[in-house]
Amino acid sequence: MFADVIIDIQHEKLDKIFQYRIPEELEDKLTPGMEVVVPFGSGNRQIKGYVTGICETCDYDLSKVKNIISISERGVEIETKLIALAAWMKENYGGTMIQALKTVLPIKQKERAKVKKRIRFLLDKETGERQLSYYLEKNQKARARLMAALLDDPVLEYGLVTKKLNITLPVIRALEEQGVLVLESRQVFRDPVKKTGRAEKEITFTEEQRRIIRAFRKDYEAGLRKTYLIHGVTGSGKTEVYMEMIRTVVEQGKQAIVLIPEIALTYQTVMRFYRKFGDRVSIMNSRLSAGERYDQMMRAREGKVDVMIGPRSALFTPFPDLGLIVIDEEHEPTYKSEQTPRYHARETAIRRAEMEQAGVVLGSATPSMEAMYRARRGEYILFEMKNRSRMQQMAEVYTVDMRAELKSGNRSILSRRLQELIQDRLEKGEQTMLFLNRRGYSGFVSCRECGHVIKCPHCDVSLSVHRDGTMRCHYCGYEQPRVTACPECGSHYIGEFRAGTQQIEDIVKESYPGAHVLRMDTDTTRSKDAHEKILSAFANEEADILVGTQMIVKGHDFPNVTLVGVLAADMSLYTSDYRSGERTFQLLTQAVGRAGRGERPGKAVIQTYDPGHYAIVTAAAQDYGAFYEEEIRYRELMGYPPAEHLLAVLVSGEDEALLEKGCRYLKEYIIRLASKAGHLREVRVIGPASPGIDKIKDIYRRVIYIKTERYKTLVGIKDRVEQYIDINPGFDRMRIQFDFNPM
Repeated sequence: MFADVIIDIQHEKLDKIFQYRIPEELEDKLTPGMEVVVPFGSGNRQIKGYVTGICETCDYDLSKVKNIISISERGVEIETKLIALAAWMKENYGGTMIQALKTVLPIKQKERAKVKKRIRFLLDKETGERQLSYYLEKNQKARARLMAALLDDPVLEYGLVTKKLNITLPVIRALEEQGVLVLESRQVFRDPVKKTGRAEKEITFTEEQRRIIRAFRKDYEAGLRKTYLIHGVTGSGKTEVYMEMIRTVVEQGKQAIVLIPEIALTYQTVMRFYRKFGDRVSIMNSRLSAGERYDQMMRAREGKVDVMIGPRSALFTPFPDLGLIVIDEEHEPTYKSEQTPRYHARETAIRRAEMEQAGVVLGSATPSMEAMYRARRGEYILFEMKNRSRMQQMAEVYTVDMRAELKSGNRSILSRRLQELIQDRLEKGEQTMLFLNRRGYSGFVSCRECGHVIKCPHCDVSLSVHRDGTMRCHYCGYEQPRVTACPECGSHYIGEFRAGTQQIEDIVKESYPGAHVLRMDTDTTRSKDAHEKILSAFANEEADILVGTQMIVKGHDFPNVTLVGVLAADMSLYTSDYRSGERTFQLLTQAVGRAGRGERPGKAVIQTYDPGHYAIVTAAAQDYGAFYEEEIRYRELMGYPPAEHLLAVLVSGEDEALLEKGCRYLKEYIIRLASKAGHLREVRVIGPASPGIDKIKDIYRRVIYIKTERYKTLVGIKDRVEQYIDINPGFDRMRIQFDFNPM
């Protein structure tokens, strides 16, 4: 028997399958997915690899085929299905097979099992009392102490005995040899879920919720596995629907994965699932220790968990019988990986579900353009939830023109209306959230007098300010000198918007000295459980005002919040990114949706320098349909996803001249490829351009964009470019990565 093995070396040149002979003693033990130790190279140095397949025939000269040395003791067995998924990711997103395997293999190595020890008494009471008298007579104090404790309680925890009774291991061993007691060990799994005792409240479903649950159950019981998109307004009860769908799957003996975008969401979300499914729920996130992560994967593999909740990486939970993958807030950019392979969790989840005959549910109050585009074309089943679950009214939204505030003499970052409403909430004992929209900030230049933003004349995205005093487009490379006066109205109130959460916190504390203010951003949430502490304090009404970045507007439910203020709505509107309108609409809708989720009605204030922009107008009206129609026309006109597909070829290196030359060769080669295949008309090649920052840590960076309607055309170009790079030695000094439909 022979094994196909991929060597665990991060090197593109070795990204291929090697064959090894399986020794007789390992034939019955070895399965695909195992980590093995093999001899490699002329020196036969021992190295680790993964078995990707087993067969009876060999493709090489048998005299040169080496034997596998052993199965790696610290390796973790994985499923063949996950290896197949890794191969699909390599093909569709680029990179090496090893990089793909390291992404889907949830555990890099075995962790030491957590063991619980206890001491069990073996004697009857009478014999024990005689033995205790003997120890006291011989002045054997430690033995007497342990014997007295065992007479009171015949089973004792090892930690209690060693720490509280101050008994050493040699004393315990001596009594074990005398037949007095036995020291027992059992493996326990680390469980990262911090439980609370409250039981799940009985839920009365709305008609919208019941309709979706019934339709899903009917499909599932008929053996139909589809992809569903739930478009539900904020507070419509999407989580309750997910839980019922999962219950349907779990009742059939299958498991479910629930992906959530932020660690901040984990605690609130997990508690809702825990109250429904009990100990059969677990979590996966980057803040778990290696041991905790290992144990969760072992529990999942052994069928001791039904539901795994976590961010993107939880998608690769090795469930034996996966039935459903739920992606909540599917529009979030965090579902796209920033490391090679640059996979998107939505597409990868759909692929994994196809391979394992599972269903997929995508949910959002503001679905991504990609998901809605596919739903409208019939690729996904679309469900809509237009009402909040307790039929509360959506928040009343005020849009404040900050240009008018400036003209009337108010130079504060808080508009007059927002200041009045905050004061009103403090007097009523209600809570306020102030959201600073800083996501995607990249130094765009705008006029505070008229709201004009300096844009690229070729790409309809804002120009970004660079340290050398120029303003550049990150899509085509266009640049111009930085302006000091507004070209539209001549005002000198032109420049970059600069404000941080700490600055806002100080202003709020100064304006409302009696208010208790909390701040939530990357600085205040660095420590473990920091998210949870801040959110719990706010939920328990220990603070009046919560100031924060986008992490405060995601999925949290605070019934006493009746006011949300969005400061600087334009911050994400004019980033140098074709998705800026979509991101702004999503963030504003999510923010406004935090207000009025309890009994009292909510209000929201959106502060902007461009109140007429369609993303702001439609977000204030909570009108996703109107936004989608406007945005899709723009995407079709400019040839951006989802109307067309976009491949970014990211090239970096230390030698700038070599980099420029390499990019020129790559671009010419891509144009030749498209021309040969007869795709030249439908394929557009743009660049090389700067990807935002030209140089980081002395590494120069460039990007080439390729646009076309057919995704397969881009995959074909990627394959050929990888081959071209392999046979041209000059590219050894550059790093080349592929990013499909970059975020």
